[in-house]
Amino acid sequence: MNKRNIIIAAGLVLVIAGGWFFFGKSAKKAPAYKRVAPFIGNIESAITATGTVLPQNRLEIKPPVSGRIEQIMVEEGQVVKVGDVLALMSSTDRAALMDAARLQGDDTRKNWEEVYKPTPLLAPISGVVIVRAVEPGQTVTQADAVLVLSDRLIVKAQVDETDIGKVKLGQSAVITLDAYPGVEASAQVDHISYESKTVSNVTIYTVDIVPAMVPEVFRSGMSANVKIVQSSVKGILLIPQKLVKTENGKSYVLLGQGKGDGTHKGPRAGGKKPVSREVQLGVSDGENVQVLGGITIEDRILQVVAVNASGKTAARSGSNPFMPSPPGGGARGQNRAAH
Repeated sequence: MNKRNIIIAAGLVLVIAGGWFFFGKSAKKAPAYKRVAPFIGNIESAITATGTVLPQNRLEIKPPVSGRIEQIMVEEGQVVKVGDVLALMSSTDRAALMDAARLQGDDTRKNWEEVYKPTPLLAPISGVVIVRAVEPGQTVTQADAVLVLSDRLIVKAQVDETDIGKVKLGQSAVITLDAYPGVEASAQVDHISYESKTVSNVTIYTVDIVPAMVPEVFRSGMSANVKIVQSSVKGILLIPQKLVKTENGKSYVLLGQGKGDGTHKGPRAGGKKPVSREVQLGVSDGENVQVLGGITIEDRILQVVAVNASGKTAARSGSNPFMPSPPGGGARGQNRAAH
């Protein structure tokens, strides 16, 4: 073989190798579509916030005079009514007199106890004893809180100013506690603060969330998570939010016209060219969105996927292609909805 033929042969090899590299590689990575069915489900639009379990009305019981606590009639967690006797105390003068009478014998002490009665501390509201700060025999002043009452425990939630306009009085809510994540309490919005606060350079408003029934595990100071429900719709037609494309203020989905499911390579999924269809959408929870019109449950939406070197498909949903796919392979409800 002469030199010229060798050069020609080498050139052909390079051309073939280059064609295989570019065209073969492109073919392996040709676009493909996955067919996704709309499904019937429920959707809920809600605002989430963090908060703290606190008394709605916290009342400290302080003695009217300085003296000594003789008897505590209640325990923490006990429910009391207006007018119940919470404690008995002696003023400083009575305490000194009773100590002197004890030295003179039981008869003298009993006589003075009948004449000089102790001062009762009464419950000014109905509620629960949340703090018992002293014990019998302890000396107190008028500035000391002997007991603390709460009419009811609520959650004071911190709502960002960007969401406060969506919060209305009477809206339903769900409370969960960090300490007891399995416990949920149904509640509603009872009060929205008129004055804002700044927390970590963020403007927030305090919203009172009142539970319908206070669970026994609630304790003042616990951290809580609140979900304020804006709207809740059941039995509606839904599609994954990521399949919707928006252009010029309108929403569109890509529909397949062929039969069958699974992944279809090439521009004509199922044998017919996909079509773009305008849809009318309703409420969304960020993952799924309500379909008001444009498609039916019989339609099949095409999700663009990419084919890797091994021939397996990976959804183009903005996820990192180098990270493993999550279990279930897609949006919530997608697998159970596909037909």
